Amino acid sequence: MKINWKKAIGLTAAAAMLLPLAACGSDTASKGGSSTTSGGTEDVTLSVWASQEDQAKGADGSDSWLAQVEAAFEKAHPDYKITWKNDVVSEAEASKTVTADPAAAADVYMFANDQLGALVKAGAIGELGENEANQVKEQNSQVLVDSVTGTDGKLYGVPYTANTWFMYYDSSVFSADDVKNWDTMLSKAAVSFPMTNGWNMASWFTKSADLTFFGDNSNPTDASKGITIDVDKLTATTKYLVKMANNANFINDDDTSGLDNLTNGKVHAYFSGTWNAAAVKKVLGDNYAAAQLPKFTVDGQEYQMDSFAGSKAAAYNPNAKNSKVAAQFAAFLGSSDAQKLHWDLRGVVPSDNSLADYEGNGSDFGSIAKDPAAQAQINTIANTSILQPSIAAMGDWWDPAKAYGASIVNKETTEANAAQKAQDFAKLLAAMTKTE
Repeated sequence: MKINWKKAIGLTAAAAMLLPLAACGSDTASKGGSSTTSGGTEDVTLSVWASQEDQAKGADGSDSWLAQVEAAFEKAHPDYKITWKNDVVSEAEASKTVTADPAAAADVYMFANDQLGALVKAGAIGELGENEANQVKEQNSQVLVDSVTGTDGKLYGVPYTANTWFMYYDSSVFSADDVKNWDTMLSKAAVSFPMTNGWNMASWFTKSADLTFFGDNSNPTDASKGITIDVDKLTATTKYLVKMANNANFINDDDTSGLDNLTNGKVHAYFSGTWNAAAVKKVLGDNYAAAQLPKFTVDGQEYQMDSFAGSKAAAYNPNAKNSKVAAQFAAFLGSSDAQKLHWDLRGVVPSDNSLADYEGNGSDFGSIAKDPAAQAQINTIANTSILQPSIAAMGDWWDPAKAYGASIVNKETTEANAAQKAQDFAKLLAAMTKTE
């Protein structure tokens, strides 16, 4: 097997960079449970849950991201003799698995922030100590800090990547200026958008119809405030969307057809996230481009689209036998250098703002600074997103929002009945759950 020594040396260097940060202590109180040997080292067992991808070896047989981070943590802590117990539990499955039996769950795990409410309620996630909280605040934009903040105002996770969506486009069809405005794009070529997905539908209404989640879109935690919207403004935007749906250059993405239509050349812009970056890059080749969400115009007024944003984060279990070490390692998983390694090995876009210009270390994923999807995600988080609520009451939003979009695409909603449809939707939102 031919070994790319530039890449190998680069990855080794990236792993070595992890060492200084790992040496930082945690002010999280330890429950004890570890033993001290005669040599002055503590015997510590840490159970860690992470995704299959984070535990997969490289194509050249190199250690996985998780294994490299664990090795670096050990080297930085010669006072710990650590036995690692790793199992596969993805971020998406964390809440369901951890809350089933918090006492038996892993000491450290990764989770998607929309699960935070359930994890806190179950007593399955530990509050960050001062050191870890400062790390989170220094590294991340406010929306990502808020994404790991509970309704009690306390921080509970260390973000390592953002979770949002943005626009991919064919740069041979649309210019960088074209993609700043939705109406300009529709006037030039075919575009797809997932109108039948509640995650995406909110983007049309946050600015144009004052759609507000639980009192404040920057901190949507007060379930008693419910989900509110301005009916008259919603009517105007709904009429706009009806016209859009009837435009020959608009094609609905039913969550599977968007990428297929981009591949077949039926559309030239497509909305998704970094999880589809490799596939889109393969399709568009030299014309591969991405951008934050565009603006659109209703009755002469321009409005910015907003995507929901959240994070994937590392957390420690307060039921851990040694919560001090668990908290230290959770913070280390979200450290700047661990995020660099995550990018170099897997292309996971960092949440750390200081890494927006990271040039990479020679791996196949190249430079964050020059990567269209990475830059689009970073810009979306900074400029065109709102925090996705993590409280249980948010569960009432998804199906009605999907149905509202479907009624427009299916032509059940028309300009003639838009006012009534908007009123009915607003009433439905007002009747939704107002408890966590």
